[in-house]
Amino acid sequence: MTYQWQSAQETHRGNRRKNNEDSVLCRPEVPLFTVADGMGGHMAGDVASQAITDALSRLPLGGPLSDDVDRVEDALLSVNDELRLHAQNECRGGTVGSTVVTLIAREEVGVVLWAGDSRLYRLRHGRLEQVTRDHNPVCDLLDSGAVTEQEALAADTNIITRAVGGQAILSMDVAVFDVDQGDTLLLCSDGLYREVHEDVLSEALAGDDLDAIADSLLCRCLAGTAKDNVSLVLARPESAVGAS
Repeated sequence: MTYQWQSAQETHRGNRRKNNEDSVLCRPEVPLFTVADGMGGHMAGDVASQAITDALSRLPLGGPLSDDVDRVEDALLSVNDELRLHAQNECRGGTVGSTVVTLIAREEVGVVLWAGDSRLYRLRHGRLEQVTRDHNPVCDLLDSGAVTEQEALAADTNIITRAVGGQAILSMDVAVFDVDQGDTLLLCSDGLYREVHEDVLSEALAGDDLDAIADSLLCRCLAGTAKDNVSLVLARPESAVGAS
């Protein structure tokens, strides 16, 4: 079954930051959706996040899903090398990096690639599921069995262990999942999920109008502390063309 995708996006510097170092990309015709969060406290985080979305915006996509996933991964690996070189030449060796979460789908299959703590959520039949897993010290300890799930949930960290531009060799995680008509997919930076509880996310994502949902989530963040940049992309396969 082939889907027609609807999407909406928002990005804002928040209430505390002077600049917005996030970048978002929506290509519903492919479909491809991306959120990149430039690393706060480092040099040129906005350059890093924009380099990611610029590279993905130029990709010729629309072929077999496996081929398109390879193209997306190769593009991110190339950006990683470019950012490392930029940091060496222009930033005295400082880090120029960004987290990334990017979703590409074809028919009833979705593939998400990510590095860092930007996330992908899926709402289906009222149940919200976090598809990605953060790359931070706590989750790394959880994966190794050094801490329990309860201990991981009680901990909080802004440190990330993977990012585009952060390491000489970029290691991304990839997850494949099914896509169903009516699913609502949320890609977001930590500036959103650290401000808005998952219960609120679940309720908001159940709405019909994606633009209204995106606006309401951003407004909710800005009504709070919004200490970080806030970015989100919503995607939904609302109408099916043809039948299986």
